Amino acid sequence: MRDPVVVLVAIFMVGLAGCKANPPSKFETKAINLAKRRVFVGGRNQKNPLPDTHQNWDEGKEAFTHYCGACHGMDGQNTGVPFAEHISPPIPSLASKDVQAYSDGQLKWILDNGIRPSGMPGSRGTLSDDELWSIVVFLRHLPPAGSQGVPEMYTH
Repeated sequence: MRDPVVVLVAIFMVGLAGCKANPPSKFETKAINLAKRRVFVGGRNQKNPLPDTHQNWDEGKEAFTHYCGACHGMDGQNTGVPFAEHISPPIPSLASKDVQAYSDGQLKWILDNGIRPSGMPGSRGTLSDDELWSIVVFLRHLPPAGSQGVPEMYTH
């Protein structure tokens, strides 16, 4: 008689070969986005202490370019980022309705803490609060898609 462990492993492997993950349904996507906005992401009632000025936007753009541009593109909409659609979960456009639905405080919380299990890292201890809040100002007024070019690291 064959070793039962070998038989079980073979059955398991055949089962895995038949498995595939389907993209989430519209209902599943809406449910998780609602849960993120209402439960999992903190800072909902925190207000941005920086005024919405061109100077703060410029400072936010500068910080965003250095810290966020590699994954989100120079425009926050993944322009020129070759892997944005190929990782799981995909990197969202920061101009999307789902991202823009977060409050300023929630965007800062995400910048501070990241989002797990995605590839979004937290920046607490790397960027100052003023830099983070200026990035939030930038995120609220993103430039048009493609208008900032491709991140330099992807042009070589």
